[in-house]
Amino acid sequence: MSEITPNQDPQHPPDVLIAGAGIIGLSLALELHARGARVAVLERDTALAHASTAAAGMLAADDPHNPPALLPLAQLSIALYPSFLQRIEALSGLTVPIQTETTLQYSPNGSITTLAEQSLDPRQLAAALLAAVRATSIDLREHSPFGIAHETSSKPSASPLILTTGAWSPVPVVPRKGQMLRIQLPVQLPEVYRSQDVYIVPRTLGPQAGTALIGATDEDAGFDTATHPATLAHLRALAAKLLPQLASEADAPQLEVWAGLRPATPDSLPILGRLGANKLLATGHYRNGILLAPATAVILADLLESKSPTIDLTPFTPSRFSPPDLLIS
Repeated sequence: MSEITPNQDPQHPPDVLIAGAGIIGLSLALELHARGARVAVLERDTALAHASTAAAGMLAADDPHNPPALLPLAQLSIALYPSFLQRIEALSGLTVPIQTETTLQYSPNGSITTLAEQSLDPRQLAAALLAAVRATSIDLREHSPFGIAHETSSKPSASPLILTTGAWSPVPVVPRKGQMLRIQLPVQLPEVYRSQDVYIVPRTLGPQAGTALIGATDEDAGFDTATHPATLAHLRALAAKLLPQLASEADAPQLEVWAGLRPATPDSLPILGRLGANKLLATGHYRNGILLAPATAVILADLLESKSPTIDLTPFTPSRFSPPDLLIS
């Protein structure tokens, strides 16, 4: 594994180097490109192959289970989402439709709150985002393993490096496994159903219309992505408490199962900001990577341009963790 060196091509070095081509990394790449930067993105695997396409796609800014400190960032991202999708469509020619507009939030005491909350299909978003990136001059290098050298104060690298490596980021980010299943719906379902233990997210448009996702576990299982029938059956049983029509495999057959790895921090908040003279972090988005992608892209681009942030970034600063926890080597 080789060290990332932004000056690998001394004739045409990038203005910014991004490590990680998930939803966060590629959204940031598009934002920087729109501002005139020459951008290179390195991905150890395939772009958008992990958490970005394993997610359910809820834009859950008002989820009561989110940390309260996340709300300003989430609200900023919701405000940016229309222009974010418009930019992707303009470049790719692909529309990413909004799948639902309402969420029914179940509380432990049995009450139900109706939230004006949208959802989209992350697989549709990923296809359009990747096509948008490929329509630009962004240098996307898939299957490019990388290591990251320590920053030295005496001689910083020529190009800023931004880590958007999700669950593969330096500590204190750890993977949290989420198993999910997709079922055929026996009834029309126009809204999301969600409790503390389970969510049901229907697909109303596109190739998966008429189906719904049921998820998700939250497991400390390292980088294991195996699925287990007993666990999936338990998720279905939890979903059936909200919608009894989903209890039967005969009535709501299982179509697909998978597991993704969420990048989690000890306080369940993202890490956004500078780490040394020429390295930045944009990781640890946990359950909300799809939701927070537009705001993260704008905030990191603003930081690179030394612009004042539009929200208080104190809850997300890398400095909230001690230096040993942020070791990069």
